[in-house]
Amino acid sequence: MTALPGVMVTAAATVFSVRAPRAEAVTLCLSKRRGKRETRVPMRRDGDLWTVEVPRDCTGECYGYRAEGEWAPDRDLWFDPAKLLVDPYALELDRRFVQHPCLARFGTDTAPIVPRAVVTGPLPEVDLRPPAFARGGLVYEVNVKGFTRLHPEVPEKLRGTVAALAHPAVLAHLVKLHVSAVELMPIVAWIDERHLPPLGLSNAWGYNPVAMMALDPGLCPGGVAELRETVAALHDAGIGVILDLVLNHTGESDIHGGVISLRGLDGAAYGKEPVGRLINDTGCGNTLDFGQAQVRRLALDTLRHFVRHCGVDGFRFDLAPVLARSPGFDPAAPIFAEIAADPWLADRIMIAEPWDIGPGGYQLGNFPHNWLEWNDRYRDVVRRFWRGDATIGELATCIAGSADVFGADCRSVNFLAAHDGFTLADTVSYLHRHNLANGEENRDGHGENFSWNNGVEGDTADPHVRAARAADLRALLGTLFVSTGTIMLTAGDEFGRSQQGNNNAYAQDNPVSWLDWSNRDRELEDHVARLSAWRAGRLDLFRAFPPDGHWRDLEGREIPPEAWNDPASPGFSFRLGQDRSECEVTLDRPQRIVRHREQKDAVGSAATPLRSTRWRAG
Repeated sequence: MTALPGVMVTAAATVFSVRAPRAEAVTLCLSKRRGKRETRVPMRRDGDLWTVEVPRDCTGECYGYRAEGEWAPDRDLWFDPAKLLVDPYALELDRRFVQHPCLARFGTDTAPIVPRAVVTGPLPEVDLRPPAFARGGLVYEVNVKGFTRLHPEVPEKLRGTVAALAHPAVLAHLVKLHVSAVELMPIVAWIDERHLPPLGLSNAWGYNPVAMMALDPGLCPGGVAELRETVAALHDAGIGVILDLVLNHTGESDIHGGVISLRGLDGAAYGKEPVGRLINDTGCGNTLDFGQAQVRRLALDTLRHFVRHCGVDGFRFDLAPVLARSPGFDPAAPIFAEIAADPWLADRIMIAEPWDIGPGGYQLGNFPHNWLEWNDRYRDVVRRFWRGDATIGELATCIAGSADVFGADCRSVNFLAAHDGFTLADTVSYLHRHNLANGEENRDGHGENFSWNNGVEGDTADPHVRAARAADLRALLGTLFVSTGTIMLTAGDEFGRSQQGNNNAYAQDNPVSWLDWSNRDRELEDHVARLSAWRAGRLDLFRAFPPDGHWRDLEGREIPPEAWNDPASPGFSFRLGQDRSECEVTLDRPQRIVRHREQKDAVGSAATPLRSTRWRAG
């Protein structure tokens, strides 16, 4: 039987296989769980793989690899037998990654520092069911640790873990908000960037992974079983699960980074420029080359693993143009067809972050027709409209599903704020970023946030400023919930979370980024719940904008051509649906109001009068 990457366990034997095509020798290093003594077993070459069969069931034991060969980083050769290497196909680890200078120092044994993979044995497969999510629903972006770290109703031992998402108090909150799917920020094992430990900081977001399939032991101490059980609990509550994956680079970083896993086995997997420098389309020092079949295979195997063994409903891809670049972005890149042809993946929800910092890196609207895409243009236009400098034509286009980008097939994921950038509350409270705590002299994070502070920078007790900010928040949220397309809300924005003006809190694994459940704006939270209930009750209206959409100015008149592009135009109304499901929405910029009016009966008799609900602020 042809060997496959990873570990295969039977009652009589365990087969270990790892890809290292240019290594001269590879050794399996076995140890008892959390043990320090290694048993080294030479492996034999089988094509590009190295394989060994251990004549016993090794479930529960720990392992790593050591690879020998030439050390020539300029030629992608990083072989150093002193380095204990993590299997790129590892599913569980015995501890978290720790950043340390010895990871990059040739000849220094890293066994005391590097986690060992844990042999899981055969994993049960879930029943393959259609995704528990459909276009038009509400995606709720969650930082797993920060979401429950301070939750008073979640037991201390569960706080900050994947299992906490299945706690009744958390489920009740998600159900109250009519969440269609939670989108979990990275939960696979990551390593801090090199500059963070000297600053006393650590990565709080997880966008710096080392092994793509291995769940982070801090977030998911119960491993694959914990994730599978949590997904099942969320499904029982009618909520889908989308994993935010980082497949574009690894935490081994640039040429000064560590030799921890893939780099020490197959450094050629990272793209290089013609001059020999590592491609840095991610801003992280290294970029995986998806023009190589083995890189795509690792990515596809990762997706299959989380669907087959955990039952997830889909994926959001960080810096997704990397998946289709080798070296230029190709809308017909092989990975798209490979996903579409895979029986485990073909019907999953796929969401692209359609930009990176590489050449031609902004690719909004250019992903496959069945992929959704984060729409930062929507975010910026909605913020600018309520700030006062976007036109009603720009806003109407966004509300109607950004047809100028996606055409009639609305694939937009509309959002007002995400994990990076200002929180929603900070958008109306801060004119400038306040990132000094990140240790980069306030140079990091978005420079342009299209934000405003209502006259006072930051927190204030002034009742007039607070009322203005409350009105702004309700206007922004009202716009989101009447927009065509899928919508996304970042956890905590429904009750006014703040990061004190930090718009790049990736390094703030502390109360700056943890949700403060004791300081919730309950009125705002209830307001969002009402908005979401209203939208959920007529979701079909928001999957595609009607071709005969009815637009009027605030006086009910047809909007003249010149008003569409006039930044001073005060607002408009539009109608969704037809006949008995008709719904009219008005956005009034001077009054900071979004309101809707429904007509349950087209005749509008005295017995069934128009019912008006104003989504007001203040």
